[in-house]
Amino acid sequence: MDKIDFEGSVILNPVPVVLVTSRNKEGKTNVFTVGWTGTINTKPPMLYISIRPERLSYEYIKETLEFVVNLPSSDLVKAVDYCGVRSGKKNDKISEMGFTLKESHHISAPFIDECPVNIECKVKNIIPLGTHDMFIAEVVGSHVNEDLLDEKGKIHFENANMISYCHGEYFPLSKKPIGSFGFSVMKKKTKKRRRFENKKSK
Repeated sequence: MDKIDFEGSVILNPVPVVLVTSRNKEGKTNVFTVGWTGTINTKPPMLYISIRPERLSYEYIKETLEFVVNLPSSDLVKAVDYCGVRSGKKNDKISEMGFTLKESHHISAPFIDECPVNIECKVKNIIPLGTHDMFIAEVVGSHVNEDLLDEKGKIHFENANMISYCHGEYFPLSKKPIGSFGFSVMKKKTKKRRRFENKKSK
């Protein structure tokens, strides 16, 4: 198939939908959406978010060097969109969306209880890139709804009804996988055992 060239455009899609909470030194809390985020290291566990300097949360996070990445479920998509298009400088988005804030265990920024997964972060470095600054942070704690864990302690993110953002639109994530890591080289005996374990767990 023929390709169309797009010069100078980052078209990496889809991306995870996240709500980021932060609290400044005066105790004011804000929430906003971030499109540019991802895992960057395993040990120590680290992730990044990229923020425009004109955003209110940029000011809060740069001041305290702390934030929480909250992963929302599909039923929060309207609230997510609102938090992305409204500014915390004019709106109290947390109260307007009816979010329940819980105190984090390792940082001062709170997390959103309605989100099934919450990741506490401490900023280690800030890199100015142009339109955005990249905040590189270490994960110092996480919270996961207990109903997402099975009896072996495995987290079933597929049951969290999370959403992705793709070229200006929100999409639900499928609950049915099309493969698992390493399945292309998996031995037949292992495949058979996995199928048996999956049937047993259902």
